[in-house]
Amino acid sequence: MLRVVIAEDSVLLRTGLAKLLMDEDIDVVGQAGDADELLALVADVDPDLCVVDVRMPPTHTDEGLRAALTIRASDPDRPILVLSQYVEARYASKLLAHGSAGIGYLLKDRVADVDEFVATLHRVAGGSTALDSEVVSQIFASHQKDDSGLGALTPREQEVLALMAEGLSNSGLASRLFITERSVEKHIRAIFTKLDLLPDDEGNRRVRAVLQYLDSLANPHA
Repeated sequence: MLRVVIAEDSVLLRTGLAKLLMDEDIDVVGQAGDADELLALVADVDPDLCVVDVRMPPTHTDEGLRAALTIRASDPDRPILVLSQYVEARYASKLLAHGSAGIGYLLKDRVADVDEFVATLHRVAGGSTALDSEVVSQIFASHQKDDSGLGALTPREQEVLALMAEGLSNSGLASRLFITERSVEKHIRAIFTKLDLLPDDEGNRRVRAVLQYLDSLANPHA
């Protein structure tokens, strides 16, 4: 059973999320109302996944994300899912700099399906990356003035590449984006062209595109 710690300063949201997860056979082994509590809980209960809000006491600015950075700095393999109302692209990049495996960043208002959310928790806990498209867009924005191929990608191509990084197949991409597989293939070909990935083994180009994308998130000004 997946063992999760929740860090959220709103008691109603925290208890509501905990009940939802427990109803889905996820073991909520701890709940924290501030960053210090979160750090103490992680050390004490050794969870499989930390679900962390960005803004927590005392200043309600970035305490949650800074605590997440502290956790990943000391334990780069610790899976963390940031669940917030806000996009903090700079901190998201710093979080990814410690390794993209086992990192998620979702916006609360855009989580519309419980089954998909629970599946995302399991994927992140298993070492996958899950980033909301708005987070991806804001990080990619830092590339718009440079000469890299990433800066030339359209918003839809950015979204396709982000979902490729989650490990989705072409059929999975089509289902998630509500487009045809043929459209997915067209977007992927455009991505390969803009990233200057010459024709070779299709799977190899896909991996190289994803690696370039993940590196860009960790180093947005490189």
